Amino acid sequence: MILNALRAREAHAIEQAAQALRAGDLIGLPTETVYGLAADANNPAAVAKIFKAKDRPADHPLIVHVAQASEVGHFASEVPPFAQALMSAFWPGPLTLILPRRPEVAAVAAGGQLSIGLRCPSHPVAQALLKRAQALGVQGVAAPSANRFGRVSPTTAAHVALEFPKTETQDLLILDGGPCEVGIESSIVDCSRGVPVLLRPGGVSRTALTEVLSACGHPLVSPEQAAQASTQQAPKASGTLTAHYAPRAQVRLMSLADMQAAWLKWAASPKGHLALYVREKPDFLPFDVVSGVHAVKVFKMPDNADASAHCLFADLRRMDEPSTVEIWVQSIPLSAEWEGVADRLRRAAA
Repeated sequence: MILNALRAREAHAIEQAAQALRAGDLIGLPTETVYGLAADANNPAAVAKIFKAKDRPADHPLIVHVAQASEVGHFASEVPPFAQALMSAFWPGPLTLILPRRPEVAAVAAGGQLSIGLRCPSHPVAQALLKRAQALGVQGVAAPSANRFGRVSPTTAAHVALEFPKTETQDLLILDGGPCEVGIESSIVDCSRGVPVLLRPGGVSRTALTEVLSACGHPLVSPEQAAQASTQQAPKASGTLTAHYAPRAQVRLMSLADMQAAWLKWAASPKGHLALYVREKPDFLPFDVVSGVHAVKVFKMPDNADASAHCLFADLRRMDEPSTVEIWVQSIPLSAEWEGVADRLRRAAA
């Protein structure tokens, strides 16, 4: 059941969803990044429903969403100064921080780890729900992306409804907050090992993170640099598996020149329907193929990195028709602003 939470943000939709969370049920939650499958983070039975519904490994941690930075102390045993600086700069927003976890809270949501991922979303519907749920005693909401594990993330309420028409015997209550503004998941910075480590690029760019961290004397480091400098094991984090965000059809990343060479082989012996996701017109295709007569469809990728991130998952879903066997994606620029999109495409193609 989809409730229009944009139109009824202050009315029954938020109240109904908050009551569902308090009762231990799952809901579909809009955020500025992607839609989440949400449950009370401190209710082990409710969180277990998320893992079951998604078919997600129980040791793969979930991100816990809070309404404001002051709630971090409920979950984290320590918040280093550089983590405070990141919260001040980017919360509410598309940034997740991994912090040492207080042992008595959210163990199931954390996948049994001694750390926990925390985020304060900026979406007005998410904010309204988190605040109302907190008033009802729900302190923090675990909410991984509302899709089957490893598949393309949802950026509209309709995507969530297609993924989860039911959870066990109940219709899933989904708050419709409109299309997600950012369109890819949050950046994840590990703050649990004494240095800030970028584990996943996302809605906050590396450049923006580096600027804030450099100002407080803590440069952003890579996972490889952190491993060399510390004996502590890196925490697991959402969305960091080699293969992830994948449509049913095989995704292949290639330059336009490589695409042309691949097309010559494909045209000689087609394997099925093909989708091309390109920023430039593929002039090597005859016009009738471009128009779809020969079961090849061409989709335009935006030239701007933010616009590309916004529509990436929705476009992958559009291209992933039952008859499509491969999706060819034109290589994207190597600049830092494209890093989040590049990460999602690389994992989708793995």
